[in-house]
Amino acid sequence: MQRVLVLLLIICATSCEYFNAKKIASEDILKEELKTFNWNDVDTYPTFVSCDTLNTKDTKKNCFINTLSQHITSSLQEETIIVSKDINETVVLAFQISETGQLNIKDISINDSILVQIPELENMLFKSLNTLPKIYPAIKRNQPVKTEFKLPIIIEAN
Repeated sequence: MQRVLVLLLIICATSCEYFNAKKIASEDILKEELKTFNWNDVDTYPTFVSCDTLNTKDTKKNCFINTLSQHITSSLQEETIIVSKDINETVVLAFQISETGQLNIKDISINDSILVQIPELENMLFKSLNTLPKIYPAIKRNQPVKTEFKLPIIIEAN
Protein backbone atom coordinates (compact mmCIF):
# COMPACT_ATOMS: atom_id res chain seq x y z
CA MET A 1 0.00 0.00 0.00
CA GLN A 2 2.82 2.37 0.82
CA ARG A 3 4.48 1.64 -2.50
CA VAL A 4 1.28 2.49 -4.37
CA LEU A 5 0.94 5.72 -2.40
CA VAL A 6 4.57 6.71 -3.13
CA LEU A 7 4.06 5.86 -6.81
CA LEU A 8 0.90 8.03 -6.98
CA LEU A 9 2.72 10.86 -5.22
CA ILE A 10 5.61 10.71 -7.75
CA ILE A 11 3.17 10.63 -10.68
CA CYS A 12 1.28 13.65 -9.33
CA ALA A 13 4.46 15.62 -8.71
CA THR A 14 5.87 15.01 -12.18
CA SER A 15 2.60 15.45 -14.06
CA CYS A 16 2.29 19.09 -12.93
CA GLU A 17 5.00 20.03 -15.44
CA TYR A 18 2.62 19.26 -18.30
CA PHE A 19 0.17 21.94 -17.17
CA ASN A 20 2.72 24.77 -16.84
CA ALA A 21 2.37 27.33 -19.60
CA LYS A 22 5.53 28.28 -21.39
CA LYS A 23 6.55 31.76 -20.32
CA ILE A 24 8.19 34.01 -22.87
CA ALA A 25 10.57 36.63 -21.57
CA SER A 26 10.04 40.20 -22.69
CA GLU A 27 13.63 40.25 -24.00
CA ASP A 28 12.77 37.35 -26.33
CA ILE A 29 9.73 39.18 -27.64
CA LEU A 30 11.85 42.29 -28.21
CA LYS A 31 14.50 40.28 -30.10
CA GLU A 32 11.85 38.74 -32.37
CA GLU A 33 10.28 42.13 -33.01
CA LEU A 34 13.65 43.68 -33.88
CA LYS A 35 14.32 40.92 -36.42
CA THR A 36 11.15 41.84 -38.34
CA PHE A 37 11.66 45.60 -37.95
CA ASN A 38 12.69 47.42 -41.16
CA TRP A 39 15.18 50.06 -40.04
CA ASN A 40 15.56 51.57 -43.52
CA ASP A 41 11.97 52.68 -43.92
CA VAL A 42 9.95 55.30 -42.07
CA ASP A 43 6.22 55.78 -41.75
CA THR A 44 6.41 59.47 -42.71
CA TYR A 45 9.35 61.23 -44.38
CA PRO A 46 10.58 64.64 -43.22
CA THR A 47 8.38 67.39 -44.51
CA PHE A 48 7.85 71.10 -44.87
CA VAL A 49 4.55 72.86 -44.12
CA SER A 50 3.89 73.16 -47.85
CA CYS A 51 3.89 69.34 -48.18
CA ASP A 52 1.41 68.63 -45.35
CA THR A 53 -1.63 68.55 -47.60
CA LEU A 54 -0.35 65.56 -49.59
CA ASN A 55 -1.68 62.13 -48.70
CA THR A 56 0.76 59.39 -49.69
CA LYS A 57 4.20 58.76 -48.30
CA ASP A 58 5.89 58.85 -51.72
CA THR A 59 4.31 62.15 -52.74
CA LYS A 60 5.36 63.71 -49.42
CA LYS A 61 8.92 62.45 -49.92
CA ASN A 62 9.00 63.86 -53.47
CA CYS A 63 7.59 67.16 -52.23
CA PHE A 64 10.29 67.36 -49.55
CA ILE A 65 13.10 66.65 -52.03
CA ASN A 66 11.66 69.02 -54.66
CA THR A 67 11.14 71.83 -52.15
CA LEU A 68 14.68 71.42 -50.86
CA SER A 69 16.14 71.30 -54.39
CA GLN A 70 14.16 74.35 -55.52
CA HIS A 71 15.22 76.31 -52.45
CA ILE A 72 18.92 75.54 -53.03
CA THR A 73 18.63 76.23 -56.77
CA SER A 74 16.87 79.58 -56.31
CA SER A 75 19.39 80.58 -53.64
CA LEU A 76 22.33 79.74 -55.92
CA GLN A 77 20.70 81.60 -58.83
CA GLU A 78 20.57 84.76 -56.73
CA GLU A 79 24.37 84.65 -56.34
CA THR A 80 26.65 86.31 -58.87
CA ILE A 81 28.96 83.59 -60.13
CA ILE A 82 31.66 84.34 -62.68
CA VAL A 83 33.48 81.45 -64.34
CA SER A 84 36.18 81.27 -66.99
CA LYS A 85 35.08 77.88 -68.40
CA ASP A 86 31.71 76.26 -68.87
CA ILE A 87 30.70 74.04 -65.94
CA ASN A 88 28.27 71.14 -66.06
CA GLU A 89 28.99 69.09 -62.95
CA THR A 90 27.06 67.40 -60.15
CA VAL A 91 27.58 68.16 -56.48
CA VAL A 92 26.33 65.56 -54.02
CA LEU A 93 25.02 66.89 -50.74
CA ALA A 94 24.77 64.28 -47.93
CA PHE A 95 22.75 65.47 -44.96
CA GLN A 96 20.81 64.26 -41.95
CA ILE A 97 17.51 65.47 -40.53
CA SER A 98 17.53 65.02 -36.75
CA GLU A 99 14.63 64.02 -34.50
CA THR A 100 14.02 67.71 -33.86
CA GLY A 101 14.02 68.68 -37.55
CA GLN A 102 17.53 70.14 -37.66
CA LEU A 103 19.37 69.72 -40.96
CA ASN A 104 23.01 68.68 -40.46
CA ILE A 105 25.35 68.44 -43.42
CA LYS A 106 27.41 65.26 -43.31
CA ASP A 107 29.36 65.69 -46.55
CA ILE A 108 29.52 67.80 -49.67
CA SER A 109 31.15 66.11 -52.67
CA ILE A 110 32.45 68.85 -54.92
CA ASN A 111 34.63 68.13 -57.92
CA ASP A 112 38.00 69.93 -57.87
CA SER A 113 37.26 71.58 -61.21
CA ILE A 114 34.21 73.27 -59.67
CA LEU A 115 36.19 74.41 -56.62
CA VAL A 116 38.78 76.03 -58.87
CA GLN A 117 36.05 77.93 -60.75
CA ILE A 118 33.74 78.62 -57.76
CA PRO A 119 35.78 78.45 -54.54
CA GLU A 120 32.93 79.89 -52.45
CA LEU A 121 30.38 77.25 -53.57
CA GLU A 122 30.43 75.40 -50.25
CA ASN A 123 29.69 78.63 -48.37
CA MET A 124 26.85 79.38 -50.79
CA LEU A 125 25.33 75.95 -50.11
CA PHE A 126 25.57 76.46 -46.34
CA LYS A 127 23.97 79.89 -46.69
CA SER A 128 21.05 78.49 -48.71
CA LEU A 129 20.47 75.67 -46.22
CA ASN A 130 20.45 78.11 -43.30
CA THR A 131 17.46 79.92 -44.81
CA LEU A 132 15.28 76.82 -45.19
CA PRO A 133 11.77 76.90 -43.71
CA LYS A 134 11.04 74.73 -40.68
CA ILE A 135 11.55 71.01 -41.30
CA TYR A 136 9.39 68.46 -39.52
CA PRO A 137 11.27 65.20 -38.80
CA ALA A 138 10.50 61.74 -40.12
CA ILE A 139 8.16 59.55 -38.07
CA LYS A 140 8.54 55.84 -37.34
CA ARG A 141 6.02 54.15 -35.06
CA ASN A 142 4.75 57.53 -33.85
CA GLN A 143 8.26 58.63 -32.82
CA PRO A 144 10.42 61.26 -34.54
CA VAL A 145 13.58 59.66 -35.97
CA LYS A 146 16.78 60.67 -37.78
CA THR A 147 16.91 60.26 -41.54
CA GLU A 148 19.75 60.62 -43.99
CA PHE A 149 19.57 61.75 -47.60
CA LYS A 150 21.88 62.34 -50.54
CA LEU A 151 20.81 65.09 -52.85
CA PRO A 152 22.53 65.57 -56.23
CA ILE A 153 22.75 69.19 -57.34
CA ILE A 154 23.62 69.95 -60.96
CA ILE A 155 25.82 73.03 -61.35
CA GLU A 156 25.67 74.60 -64.82
CA ALA A 157 27.45 77.84 -65.61
CA ASN A 158 28.44 79.43 -68.93
